Amino acid sequence: MKPAPALLASSLVPSLALSLSLLLAGCSEPATPPAAPTTSASPSLSGATATDSGWIQLVIPMDDQAEQLLALAADRASAADLAGWAAATTKEHRAELALLKPLLHRMGLPDTNVHQGHDMPGMVTEPDLARGRRLTGAAFDRFVRQELRDHLSHSGRVSRSAARSAGSAEVRRLAARIADTRADQLKALPG
Repeated sequence: MKPAPALLASSLVPSLALSLSLLLAGCSEPATPPAAPTTSASPSLSGATATDSGWIQLVIPMDDQAEQLLALAADRASAADLAGWAAATTKEHRAELALLKPLLHRMGLPDTNVHQGHDMPGMVTEPDLARGRRLTGAAFDRFVRQELRDHLSHSGRVSRSAARSAGSAEVRRLAARIADTRADQLKALPG
């Protein structure tokens, strides 16, 4: 299991510290500067702050990467309950992404993953996905459970912090919803 950053583990995270921890926690290299926004419409999200953009720019790649492992688990898990849970959770992650990506655009943020290649707590990495593709049977199931438990725990913690600290009421509501969903997904994770 990847260790939790101290800032994210705290229940009293100031907005500035949350912003910085969301963007930098666990990153092995600095993020590349963002490209120009890809939308031509004037971006706007009432009350949005650096905390809001940091959370969105972290949760989207976390969901994208986890979705790949979830889809793999839905197809290859040897335990039927794990496969079924993974299929349902894949759909939930896709639904979240359908809500998160328009917010990214409304904030005028680029579609690029500023955390590409970073090994961060709760992020399913390319090496994790490659390992998952090599494993089979019970070893695959154990690996998937551990990686997804880590993802759900960390993305839930980050979302709970954003629900308290984001500037936009819309982002706070979505972050709270995702944090609640993560708690439910963790409880339902088989075995």
